[in-house]
Amino acid sequence: MPENGRGFEAPDGFESFARASQRRLYRTAYLLCGDEEAARDLTQTTLAKLFQYWRRASAADNLDAYARTVLTRTYLAERRRRLRDLLLHSRADPRPAPEHADLRMTLLSALAGLPPKARAMVVLRYWEDLSVESVAELMRCSESTVKSQCSRSLARLRAELGEAHIYVTGS
Repeated sequence: MPENGRGFEAPDGFESFARASQRRLYRTAYLLCGDEEAARDLTQTTLAKLFQYWRRASAADNLDAYARTVLTRTYLAERRRRLRDLLLHSRADPRPAPEHADLRMTLLSALAGLPPKARAMVVLRYWEDLSVESVAELMRCSESTVKSQCSRSLARLRAELGEAHIYVTGS
């Protein structure tokens, strides 16, 4: 696949791009969703949107970045919709306190504790290894918002994971 994500303009261009990028999109979707089925659905929805607007997508300077943007924005839109539906149809019972005193949380369950936008920023910044500028542009916010959200989110993840982060960072 070309370095800049281009070269998929032929009639079978979408199919070639979908085959080449499906695993990468799925991995990012899985980190965002934390669930295999939801990640598959998000990946398929992203690919469907790319197919629908393939002429515009294939003209992008970086098709991989364009696909990642579609994936992230689709995830956030679905989370907002799901939250809105949940708030409309749920009772105002307080959530029970988490029971994880002796258990180490996995990365996915720790990420699940973050709000969707903060989770997306952490995944894009540290898993996808995007720059602060790229994440800010993708999320349509300022660079300082990305920095502060990521800082707060990482502090929260470290607090929830306890000493488990020592093994990840090698400190």
